[in-house]
Amino acid sequence: MSSPNLHPMLNVAVKAARAAGAIINRAALDVEAVRISQKQINDFVTEVDHASEHAIIETLLAAYPGHGIIAEESGSTHGAKDSEYVWIIDPLDGTTNFIHGFPVYCVSIALAVRGKVEQAVVYDPSRNDLFTATKGRGAFLNERRIRVSKRTRLKESLLSTGFPFRPGDNFKTYLNMMGDVMQRTAGLRRPGAAALDLAYVAAGYTEGFFETGLSIWDVAAGSLLVTEAGGLIGNFTGEADFMEQRECLAGTPRIYGQLVQILGKYSKFAGAGDKAAVRQAAQELGKDDADGTNATPAHAPEDGTDAANPDI
Repeated sequence: MSSPNLHPMLNVAVKAARAAGAIINRAALDVEAVRISQKQINDFVTEVDHASEHAIIETLLAAYPGHGIIAEESGSTHGAKDSEYVWIIDPLDGTTNFIHGFPVYCVSIALAVRGKVEQAVVYDPSRNDLFTATKGRGAFLNERRIRVSKRTRLKESLLSTGFPFRPGDNFKTYLNMMGDVMQRTAGLRRPGAAALDLAYVAAGYTEGFFETGLSIWDVAAGSLLVTEAGGLIGNFTGEADFMEQRECLAGTPRIYGQLVQILGKYSKFAGAGDKAAVRQAAQELGKDDADGTNATPAHAPEDGTDAANPDI
């Protein structure tokens, strides 16, 4: 069902996302029967990812045969190679959740024109939630306008994140990051589907999101949802050109600024002094673990405010 007030290219993306969602919902009825293969440790792909991706690409190229495609499972083997229009697709974000029957996963489709995202769809098939955005026209959930949260204080904010899960990810640094953030906020969540995490920032369900190691298909659609809903998105140092950097921070404008102050030192783009301090802290954490004591970061004041800056 197409909506007359949507941009025609967004309408096609919605049609593609709903087709993929139908495949995912059917498979979810008997998730035990789904064939699974492993891309690398803890990184799974199912026949459902492939079927969903196929349905999306077929729908998009039927409408726009001259457009390019970047898709998680098939890369850029489909579509035109040199088009100014490129669809960026994650056919099932949250595959590990899906395999377990944990109902937090989604379809993510974005259209980049000359390298800038102009159309975005994130579709959650288990809740039938459709998040859409067209550049300059705002962000919507089920055709109702959404805005980022109005909360401005970190201690009242709910944040989401994604834990590193691949071999070679730096766990100690990540634990330090989490420790820094957890003590200053109302809560930290790890739902397991980055595209949906970004959609939830746009809808005001959380005040912020951060994760490392994400690919362009995880963040392309969500990034437009966030900015069109009045939020900010970039890398941990606050630079807006983050899409290929595998480092993503999003939030309401005020919370984003406060998170840059906390997470900036953990960025791979941080200065040498900050990086050395982070390495030192990770070593301390390792020592504490080795001698059997529990490493807890230095405590923030009981009320959760930052002693140096009571407004945070």
